Amino acid sequence: MTTTPEPEPDEDAGYASHLDEHGNLKIIERHMIVPPELAGLRLDHFVKTQIVRLSRTKIQGIIETQLTRDDGFKPKASTSVAAGEHYVIRRPAPPEPPCPRTFTVVHEDARMRIIDKPAGLPVHASAKFYFNTLTRVLSERYPAEPELQICHRLDRETSGVLVLARDKEAAAFLKDAIGRKDRTTKQYLAVVHDQPPWDTEAVLDTPLRLATEADDTRLPHVRMLPDPRGLEAITRVIVEQRAGTYALVRCTLVTGRQHQIRAHLAAAGFPIVGDKLYTHGDDAFIEYCDEGMTPELAAMFVIPRHALHAARITLPHPEGGTVTGAAPLPADLAQLLI
Repeated sequence: MTTTPEPEPDEDAGYASHLDEHGNLKIIERHMIVPPELAGLRLDHFVKTQIVRLSRTKIQGIIETQLTRDDGFKPKASTSVAAGEHYVIRRPAPPEPPCPRTFTVVHEDARMRIIDKPAGLPVHASAKFYFNTLTRVLSERYPAEPELQICHRLDRETSGVLVLARDKEAAAFLKDAIGRKDRTTKQYLAVVHDQPPWDTEAVLDTPLRLATEADDTRLPHVRMLPDPRGLEAITRVIVEQRAGTYALVRCTLVTGRQHQIRAHLAAAGFPIVGDKLYTHGDDAFIEYCDEGMTPELAAMFVIPRHALHAARITLPHPEGGTVTGAAPLPADLAQLLI
């Protein structure tokens, strides 16, 4: 169970996104084509290479009830697969956690869009989200634009600006520009605990690396750790507003490491409000993943999502010059500063 920010009453929250216009369950399809190097495997072993999280028993049940070859042939788990064969898993869509499925366009032209993604809306599909994703919402909102592509990503809980390309050439150009920090400037707003002593712009430059099983953490391969031996990570940060026990800081990325802003602010002693991973320790994060948002965790986290917002992006335009997209601080974060 996972709790997401409650949508406004007039928003599409996706409660019925798994149903068709007649109220019947939609069908989710997963397509798998056998590469030459996997030819000769038993079908159940091949499927395991494609969906590694499933047990063999679960896979055999899927083969029996949900899987066919694209020509309609119904294989057995022991069937040997051949290179180029196309298998399809079809399953009824389950209900998904509700989340906002609306967004605002802050810049639009013939080659690209910049949107303001709401907190709680995942960018891509996962184990829990398929129809309640930005990818799916874009296909519904712009059905005549098959080449529309998302050029980078934001965490589900992070709100703010996200760049979309409207054709393949623009996608290649924009993805390259975003990947090169000397060409693109990203600024985030974060509400942090306590009052940072920065009266002018500060530079957080602690190197970061991904935790491993050898570290003192229950979350290897999830949490980023400060480490002098880690990768270079630089964030410029300045305080924009102070309010009681919270402060609003503007962060400009110089590098773009995983969880960089969240890890840097936590390492500096001013963690982001609502950040389940970096503010309250491994146990709280694991409890949230296992139990959902209990009343005790809700009181601890203060707000249902981490208080991080992608406020501004400036990058080259595919046809020359630069373009800037900006998104205002959302109401749930602004409320913390009253």
